[in-house]
Amino acid sequence: LCSNNYLGLANHPKLKQAAIAATRKYGVGSGSVRVIAGTMDLHVKLEKELADYRGTESSITFQSGYATNLGTIMCLVDERDLIISDELNHGSIIDGCRLTKADRRVYKHKDMGDLEKQLQGTERFRRVLVITDGVFSMDGDIAPLKDIVNLAQEHNAMTYVDDAHGDGVLGENGRGITNHFHLEGKVDVDMGTFSKAFGCVGGYVVGSKDLCVYLQNKVRSYLLSGSHPPAVAGACIAALQLVQKQPSLVKKLWDNTHYFKKGLKDIGFDTGNSETPITPVIVGEAGKARELADNLFKQGIFVLPIVFPMVARDKARVRTIVTSAHTRKDLYNALRAFEKETSEEAHETSLHRSQGYFEGSSDFGSSAKGDVARSWCERTEGVG
Repeated sequence: LCSNNYLGLANHPKLKQAAIAATRKYGVGSGSVRVIAGTMDLHVKLEKELADYRGTESSITFQSGYATNLGTIMCLVDERDLIISDELNHGSIIDGCRLTKADRRVYKHKDMGDLEKQLQGTERFRRVLVITDGVFSMDGDIAPLKDIVNLAQEHNAMTYVDDAHGDGVLGENGRGITNHFHLEGKVDVDMGTFSKAFGCVGGYVVGSKDLCVYLQNKVRSYLLSGSHPPAVAGACIAALQLVQKQPSLVKKLWDNTHYFKKGLKDIGFDTGNSETPITPVIVGEAGKARELADNLFKQGIFVLPIVFPMVARDKARVRTIVTSAHTRKDLYNALRAFEKETSEEAHETSLHRSQGYFEGSSDFGSSAKGDVARSWCERTEGVG
């Protein structure tokens, strides 16, 4: 329950076949950077497929999501400009901002009142860039992108969204947060990655042709890095094609997400404000998070503790991520393991919450007093 392989594509036969075919035809490396001799027809095809999938004029691909954020942010702003960033943005955004000469402001997490306050009095700057994650990686909550875009437009600011955890997850057929909020063409810089839902590696920006041409000529992490190996480009193309042909992948991801998230809540765990397949189990103290992760590992469940400084000192947690590759039995067994780690008090509370967890099951009659004395796993036995 740790992997970002949301759609289970990292091990998909079609991606393996595409990677092997590309290697046989082109070899294992590109031999150069994109702007000299490192652009193959596979790279051109990948960027066209990506733009078509995301409904934009153009796209540009990078070696990683980290390289995408660092290079793109650095080439958009300078000492004449201002960056306004959500306080819980990803470290790659933070690093990109720190490497610029722009002034920087931070607004409280998803607080539109504070964002508006930070946007006040920004007329003296040549350019104002508002940056947010699309899905926040530690809490699984979604940025209020429509409100962010509206505020930015009111103050003549640009918008930049890092949709690494929304790619392949949000929107129609996983087309991301801009599709999810019907904001196509309204976000200035739409960044994403192939490293998570698409099961490969690499980062990208989609947008206008003018933007992508500008980035191709200015971003040093693009200009000075060897291009994707043919195997990677071939696998990325296969991933994009597969997601469009099999919408059931995204549907199963969300079916699994709703099932698992509800199970954790019914057991009595604090899952915070998660709205996505990223579901934290917040336990408070770092020691408790480490102990929970260790105990679950002994039961065959792989989760990792997330502690300070990645999260607040009193918000230590284990982070779970559901994928479409999980079977219902996998998730059922994981929930059983989680329940074994609960205290008797939390366990007793969970019994009331789990009434009717599987609608239509004869085991869940709300009037049956005997049910209250049974655990979540006992009540769901045989239906996992």
